[in-house]
Amino acid sequence: MCGIAGMMDLQGERTPPPEVVPRMAQALAHRGPDDDGFYMAPGIHLANRRLSIFGLDDGRQPLSNEDGTVWTVFNGELYDYPHLRPLLEQKGHVFRTHTDTELLPHLWEQYGLDMLQHVRGQFAFCIYDQRQRQVLLARDRAGICPLYYTVIHHDGTDWLLFASEIKALLASGLVSRQPDWQGLNHIFTFFAMPGPTTVFAGIRCLVPGHYLHLRLGSTAGTPAVVRQQSYWQVRYPDWGEEIRDFDRPQQVVDRFEAVLLQGVQRRLQHADVPVVAYLSGGVDSSLIVALANKVLGRPIPTFTVAVQAPGLNETTEALHTARQLGCEPLIVNCGHEELRAGYPELIAAAEFPVIDTSCLGLMHLARSVHEHGYKVVLTGEGADEWLAGYPWFKIHRLTGWLDRVPGLPLGYLLRSGLLWLRGEPRFPYATYRDTQKQMGGPNGWFDLYGIMSLNKLRFFSGAVRQYVLEHSALEDLELPTDLHRWHPFHRQMYFGARIMLPGHLLASKGDRIAMHSSVEGRYAFLDEDVIACMAALHPRWKLRGLLRDKYVERLVARRWLPPEIAWRRKHMFRAPMDSWAQMGTYRWIDQVLSPESLSRTGLFDAQAVAQARQRLQQPGRGWLRTSLEMGLTAVTATQLWYHLYISGDLCDLPHCLDGSTRAIQQWVQHNGGQPRWQRPLANGPVNPSAHRTTTAAAGR
Repeated sequence: MCGIAGMMDLQGERTPPPEVVPRMAQALAHRGPDDDGFYMAPGIHLANRRLSIFGLDDGRQPLSNEDGTVWTVFNGELYDYPHLRPLLEQKGHVFRTHTDTELLPHLWEQYGLDMLQHVRGQFAFCIYDQRQRQVLLARDRAGICPLYYTVIHHDGTDWLLFASEIKALLASGLVSRQPDWQGLNHIFTFFAMPGPTTVFAGIRCLVPGHYLHLRLGSTAGTPAVVRQQSYWQVRYPDWGEEIRDFDRPQQVVDRFEAVLLQGVQRRLQHADVPVVAYLSGGVDSSLIVALANKVLGRPIPTFTVAVQAPGLNETTEALHTARQLGCEPLIVNCGHEELRAGYPELIAAAEFPVIDTSCLGLMHLARSVHEHGYKVVLTGEGADEWLAGYPWFKIHRLTGWLDRVPGLPLGYLLRSGLLWLRGEPRFPYATYRDTQKQMGGPNGWFDLYGIMSLNKLRFFSGAVRQYVLEHSALEDLELPTDLHRWHPFHRQMYFGARIMLPGHLLASKGDRIAMHSSVEGRYAFLDEDVIACMAALHPRWKLRGLLRDKYVERLVARRWLPPEIAWRRKHMFRAPMDSWAQMGTYRWIDQVLSPESLSRTGLFDAQAVAQARQRLQQPGRGWLRTSLEMGLTAVTATQLWYHLYISGDLCDLPHCLDGSTRAIQQWVQHNGGQPRWQRPLANGPVNPSAHRTTTAAAGR
């Protein structure tokens, strides 16, 4: 992985100010600590910060074609490099390096926009064609690698700026800092930031499977057009046309095993540095580790986070799995204080309000990988979204009958009645009906995360409250036109894949958190072939009955893992930050939630916030309390984000107004935010060179 940035005149004439793009690149130094590189020409300035993983000796960017007329900066991995390079060479293209980045200018020359049908992997890139005055910005299908952009008017010219992270755009010194109310609407609706909207006004996220194709303005004054376009979107079969094959289970399991094993192999072969893996003890990460061991011909080193709190520590399960697979695990111990102290750094790294406190454990895990000399880690993310691993699928299967009677909204009446009895706010039926219509019918994902939306009624104030109640967050998602033709189960799966995967798991748990510590995550479950295989299967291969989620995956896992691991139930990991009423350890929490700070941002009702904090001091459990906790966490995270990136004056914490998170990192270290690690099965220090991945080893 790397960090990329750039600035271009949309008329293609004026050279950007020479100091701007280097400032942007410096803000991405954590993404690429090994090297940097720049390309400047009339109308454009490109930058790359490099994390050296593949093509170590000659992979410096930016890179061009043979005659220097097509240039590229690239973040990610193209796993079909061994296949594509010889094909392009047969067509007359000449390669000068051994890095996959060089594929891009040649693919552009050969195929133009159709090149996006030929690239596979995880990527975000920019291609500049000097002769045709064209620019292409693109992002991978699953949304693993991020890419942000904005258009500004500066010094009489319209400029487009892009970067791997928003902090680089802010570091340009040309982008204003204002909150986007629709972005906050996303946070309080989805629990995530799926794009294209962000929480920064005027800054857009390139959506997974999308690209920007710019024809720079002509000398006659024709303006450039900046518009996102889709080149890929997940497609489920029409209802009734899914792969069933219930009478031939071995054939289905064989196929899924083959594509998943190939996905793991691609991610291990494409590295000239050692590769390790995360291991939680759940079936997803355990299966990935087992397959990696097969590909490598030896056990892969594993890293496990251990939250020191009752009911949250999965160390026993992870160690059991590691011993079964012959791996040497490293345990990262995180207590309450490390996790709580690290929350400001998490928001600074993610660049948006993060509500899921489990991300703190992943942040410490990535830091441990980096401290032990590694750059690349395999993870098990992605299976839950495509194979129904979350509890809302089971809950909806159990309670979905409430919404199946036409014209009789039993589900709404029951939920609304419970809220009325408890004195809680509730949405009118028209909002509930319109939301279901937009989502193609009743949806288990919305049933669960709809409790988050109640906090828009609880906490937002004034014009912001009015805005979020009048605007649907779903409007931004560009939902498939054939959504209504899919199986109802697949409709609800789609929203998890479109919203939670890129907007939460791959952002606040994936790329942003890993690259904050200069670590690249690789996701075998998000291989293009694996996604296609999972999407084509009938829902019964994903959820069998009420309890057997990820059914086809568990049948594969049974071949590689002991039964107690293959059929282990999923545990929703959550760090111990459940009640903000008990968070008096850190002064900044009281400061950002004070009436003065709340008044300064103008986003939330100070009285409602104070009442919520008082209510959470009372003991109790249940979904309404969970909703309140999520809401207060969202308010706190939003206020903290506002301090870090917008104003810098809400509390005593350092801020990120200069585009750097270094001051926040230093504060965390000073306040006890560093976890402890141990290797319970180790017989000596870690030696990364002993675990180098080679093509020969991968082929065994």
